[in-house]
Amino acid sequence: SSSCTVYGNPTTLPITEDHPTGNCTNVYGRTKFFIEEMLKDISAADKNWNIISLRYFNPVGAHQSGLIGEDPTKAFTNIMPYMAQVAIGNKSSLTIFGDDYDTVDGTGVRDYIHVMDLASGHVAALLKLQKEHLRLKTYNLGTGKGVSVLQLLKMFEAVTKSTIPYKIEKRREGDIVSMVANTSLALKDLDWSAKYGLQEMCEDFWKWQTMNPN
Repeated sequence: SSSCTVYGNPTTLPITEDHPTGNCTNVYGRTKFFIEEMLKDISAADKNWNIISLRYFNPVGAHQSGLIGEDPTKAFTNIMPYMAQVAIGNKSSLTIFGDDYDTVDGTGVRDYIHVMDLASGHVAALLKLQKEHLRLKTYNLGTGKGVSVLQLLKMFEAVTKSTIPYKIEKRREGDIVSMVANTSLALKDLDWSAKYGLQEMCEDFWKWQTMNPN
């Protein structure tokens, strides 16, 4: 379980696995980078290790049953639970950090991936490890499609049939303009690609939220 945050502020989009890593913009990314470096050392020292590192992009959504979802206990760091809390009436408004980025509408762009696609990516990786001795391989898990915060907001409003009030604040230090995955290597090696679209991500999370309103 690694993260696209190891890439730091990307120099090219979409991001391939050979993009330089380590110039991270936050502590979370640095922890993932350090673990990747440790795995490289382990693999180099002992050829018996068989490792796949999966670089998640932005997981959202919930299990389609509505029984498993994300319920943050601390200040919101992931945007979809925050939107859902506003839509259901537990929060008064959504805060969007930055509307002056060089993107389609000025808000940050991310590659959102359904958690169920993420789960299937893990299964595909485990099957690969069972069949082959790879030593160490790394794969991006994303959709390859960039979505801005405002685009996500509009989709969530459409799914929930609600209006989500929001306010714009200044950019946060360490936030990145755009992160979009190139997932061609995962398709080639793991026979894996994301199946769910943005609407399904929003629908499944909203189902979980309405079944667990508090």
